[in-house]
Amino acid sequence: MLSAVVLWPWHLNGTESSKRPVATQGVVAMIQEMTRQASLDLLARTHLCRLACAQGSQPYVVPCYFAYHKNSLYSFSTVGQKIEWMRANPLVCVEADEVVSPQEWVSVIVFGRYEELPDTPEYQCERAVAYNLLQKEATWWEPGYLKTILHDTERPLVPVFYRIHVVQITGHRATP
Repeated sequence: MLSAVVLWPWHLNGTESSKRPVATQGVVAMIQEMTRQASLDLLARTHLCRLACAQGSQPYVVPCYFAYHKNSLYSFSTVGQKIEWMRANPLVCVEADEVVSPQEWVSVIVFGRYEELPDTPEYQCERAVAYNLLQKEATWWEPGYLKTILHDTERPLVPVFYRIHVVQITGHRATP
């Protein structure tokens, strides 16, 4: 699907009585829906995303490093709000993107399911896959393994490896 969009930088005209948006210039951008494969290709080449989880009606979004492999996003953290919420509600949403300019970008949304990879014999293979994929990036362990102090208490640094199974994926691309 292809659609043309005029992108306008807006500003207020400065008078208190008539604060209405005034266009300063317009740039035409074409926004196209990406194929599933193009969306998966973006996941394969990028490693930073925004991970959203929810508890009740309260959403929570955090930046997250990941590695894509065979229809899953692998990551790790320590126990905290994100892990606790995903344990309680494994339905999550992930957004990853590459932005060149306001008129040139790609964005992918993944609806997925959280699965913890516990430190048990039956998950050792999956944990090894996660570790081997993640360690390819020099800073793979940041920010998940940095010292964190919450409510005047240091959070335990016990690693939690997990994967997000891709249930549904959509992507869009803007070009000038």
